[in-house]
Amino acid sequence: MTIASVGGTPPAVSPSPAEAPPTPVWSAPTPKKPVSTGFVLGVIVLCVLSFVFLLVLGYVMLSIGPVAALICGIIALIPLTVVLLVVRLIDRWEPEPRGALWFAFLWGAAASVALALLVDAGVQILVYVASDGQAVPSDVFGAVVQAPIVEESAKGLGVLLIFLVLRRTFDGPVDGLVYAATVAGGFAFTENILYFGSSLIEGGGVSLGVTFALRGIMGPFAHVMFTSCTGIALGFASRRRGFWPVAGLFLAGLFCAMLLHALWNGSTVVAEGIEGFLFAYAVIQVPLFAVAIVGVVLLRRAEARLTRARLTEYQEAGWFVPAEVDMLSTGRGRRSATAWARRQPVAKTKQMRRFIHDSTALAFTRQRLITGRNRIGVEQQESDLLAAVVSDRAALLVG
Repeated sequence: MTIASVGGTPPAVSPSPAEAPPTPVWSAPTPKKPVSTGFVLGVIVLCVLSFVFLLVLGYVMLSIGPVAALICGIIALIPLTVVLLVVRLIDRWEPEPRGALWFAFLWGAAASVALALLVDAGVQILVYVASDGQAVPSDVFGAVVQAPIVEESAKGLGVLLIFLVLRRTFDGPVDGLVYAATVAGGFAFTENILYFGSSLIEGGGVSLGVTFALRGIMGPFAHVMFTSCTGIALGFASRRRGFWPVAGLFLAGLFCAMLLHALWNGSTVVAEGIEGFLFAYAVIQVPLFAVAIVGVVLLRRAEARLTRARLTEYQEAGWFVPAEVDMLSTGRGRRSATAWARRQPVAKTKQMRRFIHDSTALAFTRQRLITGRNRIGVEQQESDLLAAVVSDRAALLVG
């Protein structure tokens, strides 16, 4: 039987490829990895973003008061939790690095909010000076034009930075979706605190309840849908070479994000009363959300097909047996394999999950190789992952 088996007997080793070293990889001592410069810089960046987040929270407290900020911050955790759980579900096939996801969240919750607030203040000052203190920016202009342009640019910049710095882990549209959704979730979290706080101060608990229903229940994925356009576009760009194709896809995705944001905000501006809002919600926002769900499903299926295609190539070279490829390229197969590992006399759930993770990473590394993206150490990464897969399989076979 193979590792993909779900029965009670131990799986058998897949055929060893001709290129495999004569000495088992897992028997060699594992040298300690030195702390990389990238890791140190990553920690520094996260610390800086955390400091910016504290500054933004300080602004929020000054705006609505510490008590309101605390209450509304707790309430804002509800839609944030829903968003992050969905993101985690989408990201289960080929999980992104936790450090990168923390960067995405902090960029959304801190840096993008700070940029949006600075631009908003600048626009208000500019209008005030230009009109000799006689005018203020229009609410309609701010909601339909300024907010989509500024906010989506700020959020999209964070996704673009991840794309440029972490090309090794940015493999396709689903990765772009995950990073963009995390950035958007962070942004919406901070924005919700401000909106909830303003409602609580101006109208009390009833007003807060209405605002929570509109933003936390009916529209928790609004920002996610907008910014995902940018992330998905960069995901497709990750499979292209050259500056102009990447720049063109990024700008196209950013434009779509701004357009959706403007359409969403515009529908709430023109709607009259609760009946008008519900009509606009049913006609515009619900279909957009349905299209987004269908898109996510199709992208996940594309990831599964890519995994099967690349691992089949390794199977033909002798690194996997067919049953393993079947298991690794389907959600049902992975769940069955994990259940098999859990039922062993000595549970091997962690080992199975590591085998699945390394095999999937190997498939996407192979994809980068065959698309010519081998300038970022992919060949060495492929060698390391092949050794890891052999070691993972050996760990599963130990009694």
